[in-house]
Amino acid sequence: MDLHKHAPTQDAVPRGTAPSVSEMRASDADRDRIADILRDAVAEGRLTAEEHAERVERVLAARTVGELDAFVRDLPAAHAGRPSAAPAPHRPAAGTVPADPDENVVAVFSGAVRKGRWRAGRRIHAYAVFGSVEIDLSEAIFEHQQVVIKAFSVFGSVEVRVPENASLRGAGGGVLGSFEVDALDSAETDAPVVYVDGWAVLGSVEARPKRGKLVADILGRVHRKVEKGLGKHL
Repeated sequence: MDLHKHAPTQDAVPRGTAPSVSEMRASDADRDRIADILRDAVAEGRLTAEEHAERVERVLAARTVGELDAFVRDLPAAHAGRPSAAPAPHRPAAGTVPADPDENVVAVFSGAVRKGRWRAGRRIHAYAVFGSVEIDLSEAIFEHQQVVIKAFSVFGSVEVRVPENASLRGAGGGVLGSFEVDALDSAETDAPVVYVDGWAVLGSVEARPKRGKLVADILGRVHRKVEKGLGKHL
């Protein structure tokens, strides 16, 4: 049975029209989900080894979510619903993050920037006094799942950017200033959680996701998990 020719075809989406879920490009996480269902199906005797091998081969070549779903449409696990990650807590668990900072980022009548491929510690303190601090975690290496950024801005600005597949939390305040954190929950259970708190006095603290930037380490773990799972049955 050639399942691929029964899979939905990918038509061009008219300009200005949002694609449906089935038309969206498949990610490594999507392929991993389908591979898990197929692996369980062959273990339960719902698929033969030959059927499993054929479907797995086509999973690797599939381009859209709709094409992937076609390979498990006749399996009960595909209709059980997808588990969702629990929302990130509003504060780190007690004792998980040290009270002393791993790094201080200070700008006094100047500017300070941390960006690119750098290792983020568990606690970072940022001080902007008549200056600006930029902490860009969009390409950072997260060696810890929970990262706390303590930001203080006095007649200055502190700007924090995180990858869009991380979780972001904030708890701070402003005195004749602004303290803004765009809360974000990642769908990945292994995603890092960035907590931003502190004060803005006649200044600003701003934290939000950087669209289009993803935590490479999460994607790498998912990719390795897919390869490991598929390698057992190929």
